Order: sequence, then structure tokens, then C-alpha cells
Amino acid sequence: MSASVLHASWNFAAKRVGAGGAVFVWCYSTLSAVLLLPFAIGNLCVAHVRPHPWWIVAALGTAALHVGYGVILQRGYAVGDMSVVYPLARGTGPLLSVAVAVPLLGERPGLVGLFGVLAVVLGVCVISSRPAAATGGGPRTPSVVYGVLTGAAIAGYTLWDDRSVGAWAIPPVLYFTAGCALQSAMLTPYALARRSEAARLWRAHRREIAVIAALSPLAYLFVLFAMRTTPVSVVAPVRELSIVIGSLVGWRVLGEPHPARRLIGSAIVLTGIVGLAVG
Repeated sequence: MSASVLHASWNFAAKRVGAGGAVFVWCYSTLSAVLLLPFAIGNLCVAHVRPHPWWIVAALGTAALHVGYGVILQRGYAVGDMSVVYPLARGTGPLLSVAVAVPLLGERPGLVGLFGVLAVVLGVCVISSRPAAATGGGPRTPSVVYGVLTGAAIAGYTLWDDRSVGAWAIPPVLYFTAGCALQSAMLTPYALARRSEAARLWRAHRREIAVIAALSPLAYLFVLFAMRTTPVSVVAPVRELSIVIGSLVGWRVLGEPHPARRLIGSAIVLTGIVGLAVG
């Protein structure tokens, strides 16, 4: 639940920035790495763990997947509506995660749990759909495309991170700190070539950058710790309670239309989450 609130909050900040692209991702990734470094050092000192070379490979993998996720998401927010991009991304992600986790990782959610997954996905569809009259007679193609692409990126890093902190037993704080630092390193050449854009983004959106840099790692660390004790086919869909929160924020804060449809979709999502908890 905490991760859901934090996640919806930092996505609201990202939507406020809109166009920012890879330079914006570099800004908040770099600040996240700086904020997390003292905690990672402290964790390394008290956890009595010996780093393994394989941890670097795992961190490189999550960094690459998160860079792709951040860039795609930001592009979606630049050209599409949050009320479409966000629920589609958060719904497609767990659907693909469960679809891969069941045959490849051997996870077996119960029948009620599987119906819960379907209910979550159905609720996402209800929330993100728009009547033809409200869209000028056609679908919002960019929003839908970027929402689905973002969901695919979410599925990719969810499955990779589940393996890293679960099967490979990498401490979550060390793992995510290394991932943020490597994200920054990957994007630094691109950002240095666009110093003026980075400076402009910092001047105009330093508050949003700080919010994302702080809340995004905190939200995902909750998820990583959960992955150590709970199957990914349960963790991935349950965290999508943020869809409900995001929809309510879109209605009450951003003044987006069709609140009844969004609330109905939210109720369906909640039903699915109950099914996942039971099943």
C-alpha cells in the first residue's frame, strides 16, 4: 500500500514535467544515487555480506531496463494523457509479469488469484477507456502505445529484479543504489552533450526532480523487499493499487473527466487485489 501511494505521487510529479526525456531521467537518477549512497554504505557495513562480481551484472541489467522504462514513460507523458498512459502501463506490467512468471519461474497462483489478475486487468481497461465522443471519434493512439510499451518495460525489470533479490539474494538497498548509479553513468554522455537542457530542467523543475529522486527509490525498495518473501506473480499485481490512487488524483487534482467510470474501474481493481490476497 505504501509503495502504491509513493508511486502514484512521483508519477504525478513526472507528468507535471512532461517533455524531459533522457536528460530528465538522468537528473533524477543521479540525485537518487546520491541520496541512496549513505544508506547503501551503512547497509554494507552492518549486513556482513560479501559482494559478488555477479552483482554488477545484475545491477547493469536493472539499470538498462529502468533507463528504457524512464525514457518511454516520460515520452508517454509528453504526448499522452496520464489517465491513459499510467493505468495502461501499470496494468500491462503485472499481466506480462504473471504470464512469464508462471511458465518460466514455476510460480503457481491459485484459481482465485488468477481471477484476481484478470479483475485487475479488467479494471485497468475500464479506467483507461474513453468514449468515442470524448476523443473526437478515434482512439488516443500515442497514449495507448506508450502505455503498453511502458508496461512491457515494467514487466522486464520486475522479473529481472525478482531474480536478483530473490534467487541471487542481493541486498535490495545495495542493488537499487548500484542500479541508480549505473543509470546515471549510462546517461551521462547524453546529458553532458545537452548541458543547457539539463540546466533548464533543473531550474524549472528542481522540485519535481527531488520528489521523484526520493520517492521512486523508496517506493520500489518496498517492492524489492516484498519480492524476497512473496512470489512475483502476487507482488506485481498487488502493487498496482497505485492505479486507483492515480485515477483519483487525476479526477480530484487534475480535473480529468469521467470520474464515475474511473471509480467503477477502481472498484474492479480492488476486487482483483482481494482475490490475489485470498488466492
